[in-house]
Amino acid sequence: MSGRAAMALTPELVARVHRDVPDPGHSVMKKEPMTDGDYRALTDSLLAARDPGEDVWLFAYGSLIWKPACDIDGQRAAHVHGWHRKFCLRLVRFRGTPDCPGLMMALDRGGSCRGVIQRLPAATAPQCIEQLLRREVSVKPPANIPRWVPVKSDGKRLPALAFTVDSKAGNYVGGHTLEETAAVLAKACGHWGSGAEYLMHTVAHLEDLGIHDRYLWKLQARVAELIAGEIEPPLPIVTGTR
Repeated sequence: MSGRAAMALTPELVARVHRDVPDPGHSVMKKEPMTDGDYRALTDSLLAARDPGEDVWLFAYGSLIWKPACDIDGQRAAHVHGWHRKFCLRLVRFRGTPDCPGLMMALDRGGSCRGVIQRLPAATAPQCIEQLLRREVSVKPPANIPRWVPVKSDGKRLPALAFTVDSKAGNYVGGHTLEETAAVLAKACGHWGSGAEYLMHTVAHLEDLGIHDRYLWKLQARVAELIAGEIEPPLPIVTGTR
């Protein structure tokens, strides 16, 4: 990690949020689940925009950095303009429940984002992309939309696949303040783990890569304070129930 101060959000604090939560299944999301045919069709449509003989680049800005969805052939630093990281999708599954909803990170419009691009070799790109879609997209229509975005890496511009938010989705909550976001992440947990755990891993791995996201750094500090009981959570919290 860089020479900055140590993270306030520690594994010990994250452990306080963890609960053993059963998977409630697709029904709680109140949307139709993706089928095998849907995944194949979406994979084909994405690859139709690329040369079959070319490697594919994936822009990773969150959990894909520290937990790739498929085998990758290396990665390197990259920068995308017009999009920024934000916890902007309300979750009632995975890292949240209907009784205690969580928040999912996605790329939202505006600003810029530093992350990495991961190489998916041309020979295995179809299988890799389908694996990726099965992890990132579970229902239709998706709120987390895969699309090709221009990124800059090593002084060159190239297209990379990225997951971007649909701001018209019913579970979009882009209006959350940092305080409200922290209040959600400090308590939400699902069968995949807690929002605090996700935040801790993301910030730690970004720092290891030399990427200091000032917003996420402030967010992890506030989440740590909330879990430790040092401050009271703000009210009300935007829940995105439209």
